[in-house]
Amino acid sequence: MIKSKWLAGSVTALIVFGCASQREPAEQAVVNINAALGTVHDAAAKYAPDGLQSVEAQVATLKDDLSKGDYKKVLAEAPAVTTAVANLQQAAIAKQEEADTQLAQTKQQWRRLSAEVPKMVAAIKSRVDELSKSRRLPKGVSKASSESAKASLDSLNSTWTEATGAAANGDYAGGVAKGQAAKDKATEIMHELGMTSS
Repeated sequence: MIKSKWLAGSVTALIVFGCASQREPAEQAVVNINAALGTVHDAAAKYAPDGLQSVEAQVATLKDDLSKGDYKKVLAEAPAVTTAVANLQQAAIAKQEEADTQLAQTKQQWRRLSAEVPKMVAAIKSRVDELSKSRRLPKGVSKASSESAKASLDSLNSTWTEATGAAANGDYAGGVAKGQAAKDKATEIMHELGMTSS
């Protein structure tokens, strides 16, 4: 009887010791995972929000198991969660690089438009002024197309102002969209006035 009590006590002591010995590595595993998630969080929130949501749910489960003292489960699940965080980081980096490349291309488009469109607008204005002073319109240019071009010039200037405003606020995609619309309109007006857009 005494021996069986001693044996039961020893087993209990081993279990307690086993839990205690697992507690520190389990806590450290959660700390490490939390720190790794912290470094990737902002980039993931912007570039891989769905992946972030999934990983955050896994980390929350891990923390819940830790708070319940289920250190064995924490240690068993920690490697998979660590891998998930690493994969999330890679996905966020890839998406960020893709976005940076796209932005660089959009900025290049904007630079090209911002060099071309103001010259086209200036040329149209000069042509409209010239035609309004001329008694006889040149061949291929009707009075209607001249008046239409004059009326369209204000709209063209307005569209280009919106384009430059968007780009100035960092919205290069919006600037390019409006800038291209302005260029297309300018090309159309120049054609009406018998001008070359090159």
